[in-house]
Amino acid sequence: MKPLLIGQVAIVTGGNAGIGKAIAFKFAEEGAHVAIFGTNPETGLKTVEEIKAAYPNSQARFYAVNVSQTALVEENIKKVVEDFGRIDILVNNAGVTVDQLLMKMSEEDWDQVLDINLKSCYNTCKAVVRGMMKAKKGRIINISSVVGLNGNPGQTNYAASKAGMIGFTKALAKEVASRGILVNCIAPGFTQTNMTDKLSDGQKEAVLKSIPLGDWGKPSDIANAACFLASEMSSYITGQVLTVDGGLVM
Repeated sequence: MKPLLIGQVAIVTGGNAGIGKAIAFKFAEEGAHVAIFGTNPETGLKTVEEIKAAYPNSQARFYAVNVSQTALVEENIKKVVEDFGRIDILVNNAGVTVDQLLMKMSEEDWDQVLDINLKSCYNTCKAVVRGMMKAKKGRIINISSVVGLNGNPGQTNYAASKAGMIGFTKALAKEVASRGILVNCIAPGFTQTNMTDKLSDGQKEAVLKSIPLGDWGKPSDIANAACFLASEMSSYITGQVLTVDGGLVM
């Protein structure tokens, strides 16, 4: 079978760990060249070497970028275009949690989560969309969360950022649809990553009881959904939220 993303150029933010790393590997497996944005050069460069070893026909590069910083994002988007020639796919996956009840939440905790999770979408999308409009094609995939749909106690900042990402996706999808650019969201449920590893055994047990399929999601589940939305198989889909959550949100 022909690879789904052969020759495409993709940026994956937060692509050096967890869900982002799984997406970067899946895209490379399907023939894409991958630019990874992250803040940890050690894990970023290691991921690049792992991708090159596994998929020699796919180019991969790491760019040290804090996606909340507008000028830094713009500078590195230009570098990607210089290095790869164009950008076909953007995956906004970078995200953090700083959990606290609202009455105890500091302004710093609020700003950090909103800047990295939501302002990053403004930064990256604004920087890539002009080139995509000229090319009259492109895919933008924003990794939101079921928390952005249902809310969660102690996560007002995270829920606001992920819900904001959904609204951002729908608005941008309407702005750029006429130029052949598709913009969609994926809302993962409880997925096995470093974030969920921090939960206590009691919390993990409670989570599993809330999932109809009775198991955790895997980063590869989200990567497969991202690959679908990045490929020609989704050519008539835009402005949508695809929940990948084992039935948690119905």
